[in-house]
Amino acid sequence: MLYHTEFPYSPDDTEREKASNSYLISLIAIIAGAPMPFVNLLATLIFYLGNRKGAYFTRWHCTQAMMSQITLFFVNAAAVGWTVHIFIGGGTLTNVYIAYLITALLVNLIEFVMTIYTAIATRRGRHIEWWFWGALANTICKPERSTS
Repeated sequence: MLYHTEFPYSPDDTEREKASNSYLISLIAIIAGAPMPFVNLLATLIFYLGNRKGAYFTRWHCTQAMMSQITLFFVNAAAVGWTVHIFIGGGTLTNVYIAYLITALLVNLIEFVMTIYTAIATRRGRHIEWWFWGALANTICKPERSTS
């Protein structure tokens, strides 16, 4: 799920710190707003927007962190919405609901571990691409910046 790949250049310390912070910001947001799925996405989006004109290494990792948070947002929003429906809207507790909750918890746990590992590795200057989100970040984030 994680690939150590070579980056086109060796990022300086500031770039490595900002790239690492792009992952850490989502962890801090998890602690602050665990039951609200939009908090992680909002925090990561704000950090991404603040660094979208930064160095390539920082932009690339901000993009990967944001793409993973978008995916996690939909997983968690469905879990929260379904839970609210059961407890407030008169829905019934089913095996499908329980299976979805367990799956959502596993997805969150895997993403949490990957985020911690990537934040540490990125701070050391290593380039970590996640399965699926790394390819998305490669598609979205290009080395050249537009001048307009």
